[in-house]
Amino acid sequence: MIESDIPELALIGRGKVRDLYDLGDEMLIVTTDRLSAFDVVFAEGIPDKGRVLTALSCFWFELASEVVSHHLISTDLAAMPAPVQAQGDELGGRVMLCRKAEVLPVECIVRGYIVGSGYKDYLRTGTVCGIRLPAGLRAGDRFDDPIFTPSTKATTGHDENISFARMEKTVGSERAAQIRDTSLELYRRAAEHAARKGILIADTKFEFGLIDDELTLIDEALTPDSSRFWDAAAWAPGSVPAAFDKQVVRDYLETLDWNKQPPPPPLPPEIVAETAARYRTILARLTGLSGGARQNGGAS
Repeated sequence: MIESDIPELALIGRGKVRDLYDLGDEMLIVTTDRLSAFDVVFAEGIPDKGRVLTALSCFWFELASEVVSHHLISTDLAAMPAPVQAQGDELGGRVMLCRKAEVLPVECIVRGYIVGSGYKDYLRTGTVCGIRLPAGLRAGDRFDDPIFTPSTKATTGHDENISFARMEKTVGSERAAQIRDTSLELYRRAAEHAARKGILIADTKFEFGLIDDELTLIDEALTPDSSRFWDAAAWAPGSVPAAFDKQVVRDYLETLDWNKQPPPPPLPPEIVAETAARYRTILARLTGLSGGARQNGGAS
């Protein structure tokens, strides 16, 4: 499903992947199969991607509830408004009924390994988000202890890595410390679970909001769209294994003469199929669920 259509409900907006509907004090999140790369949304969807992301988020929200509140109320179709139930075949496994929150304007990134934009910053400055790191680190090296590296929450374009001091100016010192400590604890618990399944979490991004002034985990949690998952057997110090995510799409696009601006080029069927396989594989490895499973249940 590329785009949801529930005319009986008020559409708040469409993100790169999710469609949001207003339900008064609550909201409905529909996770589609849309794919974005280099901040461009593609015409082709990744089959069952929305169901994989929803199932993974629900799994991690349950684990996270031991640490922090979250916004998920239910994924059970029976708990949804009638117009959603009427489209159960299409929407089943894609919908989350959630509490509304006041979104905090920071992305909360925890890095267990140095890779991606963090490694680029390190090569340029010897730091990541103002944190001085030892000399001689290689891409894919593991940190002795995970580090918290916030970024801005951009509505358009790319997020910007920022220092913790700048984050304190944005949300306040006490709240910033709470967010940092909560993010690190969530990462620690998730990494321990993943390690038991033979998976490394190189890095991940959390988003938080406030509900009645209580810190609340929102959006998605520890999915291939917000995290780098590596096969532990494929990693060695100084190496960067293939991730269970859309990197195969990015790698393909880098072979093209494309300026990374809309309109996007078409994706070959084999690239779509390989990306779908990676999403389904990480879901099965981490949770035991199949990629097309329609999870009915809830959380509080």
